[in-house]
Amino acid sequence: MSDTARRPRKPAKPYRRPKKDPVRILAFEALRAVDERDAYANLVLPPLLRKAREKGDFDGRDAALATELVYGTLRRQGTYDAIIADCVDRPLREVDPPVLDVLALGVHQLLGTRIPTHAAVSATVELARVVLGDGRAKFVNAVLRKVAQDDLDGWLERIAPPYDEDPEDHLAVVHSHPRWIVSALWDSLGGGRAGMEDLLEADNERPEVTLVARPGRATTQELLHEEAAVPGRWSPYAVRLTEGGEPGAVEAVREGRAGVQDEGSQLVALALANAPLEGPDEKWLDGCAGPGGKAALLAALAAERGAVLVASEKQPHRAGLVARALAGNPGPYQVVTADGTRPAWRPGTFDRVLVDVPCTGLGALRRRPEARWRRRPEDLDAFAPLQRGLLRTALESVRVGGVVGYATCSPHLAETRAVVTDLLKQFPGAELLDARPLLPGVPALGDGPDVQLWPHLHGTDAMYLALIRRTG
Repeated sequence: MSDTARRPRKPAKPYRRPKKDPVRILAFEALRAVDERDAYANLVLPPLLRKAREKGDFDGRDAALATELVYGTLRRQGTYDAIIADCVDRPLREVDPPVLDVLALGVHQLLGTRIPTHAAVSATVELARVVLGDGRAKFVNAVLRKVAQDDLDGWLERIAPPYDEDPEDHLAVVHSHPRWIVSALWDSLGGGRAGMEDLLEADNERPEVTLVARPGRATTQELLHEEAAVPGRWSPYAVRLTEGGEPGAVEAVREGRAGVQDEGSQLVALALANAPLEGPDEKWLDGCAGPGGKAALLAALAAERGAVLVASEKQPHRAGLVARALAGNPGPYQVVTADGTRPAWRPGTFDRVLVDVPCTGLGALRRRPEARWRRRPEDLDAFAPLQRGLLRTALESVRVGGVVGYATCSPHLAETRAVVTDLLKQFPGAELLDARPLLPGVPALGDGPDVQLWPHLHGTDAMYLALIRRTG
């Protein structure tokens, strides 16, 4: 018998149970909901955070970290997938989605946060042990150690094609947007590389929470008493919470006297409300009112003038949200559940009409970063008939001398100018108004007469607005 055979075996190390990290487990659960159920993070995350706080698992810093992990991972998903693909020996489609979610969380900690390398790797491997099992945790560990060999700039230099060879693909990889969206945004924005990079970078930044003080019900001065609250940039009713925070903790928001509303959305409503009319100003219509933000602001503005707002929404549950948003309005209003392309009112009934039409939502990628990976170019064709139908009904619903506001939360030319141009050809008795003077103080509004807002220029969602007067 050899000496080797006589040598006693080392005792096996006792099995160590993985440490459960509530923050990273919650972040993983949110990403799985987004992936599996096509949920939106801004709807999934708040109840998860609330439940964790109620259980005593979270404090404010934990909630902030979980939020950063979820949104940061979703915003950079395309870039992180390209990096992960460079570190594995199989196509990403062959890697189980839960494993990819854990890997993306780890890559974001390594390349997108200040978490030390060893802590990012070890915490992610522990998460993998809890949610995936020890076997797949070893795979996660191996991949993350490869990722950790370089920083984000180094990885981008490796995986992104040179700008001079393929500008759109370079920007798509570096700024984590699908190539077709980069191309569409560039067509709408125009200009050179610098402005385009600014726009894509703005899409990847965490947006501030913006509140609206509904006229006659709350004031900006009241809202400015909140922590880290500052006035809005452009809307006289806007207040920005620069440190984020929970709007539900604001008394005026809880009571419905104020709401959460992007400043671009406020500007669209204000521009329509202030557009010059010929004749009376008594009946207003919001033809796509759900979930109620613009309708609540319009109803309050209408009440100040003795006008009435009709808020129409096709989906019953969204009509319920509109009714909740308008409850307590100081003046008369009506909420109806109706198809905006088959109106429940007579032609020529209204003095002012707003249609903020369903769209791809490419203007709100800051708030819904996952939308960029769900949308496809063919979605434009699916929305096109509805957008044209809603604008057609709006033009039929407004009286001669009245004004229609056509709005989208998308800067895509197929959803903005193309729709307006097509409908004006069908309605010779209609003309475009110059919307720019109705956004006083707002710079960089272009050549008009329509208006396109941009995150990097205005700090708002990329809202589009065209104002059209019915002339005959």
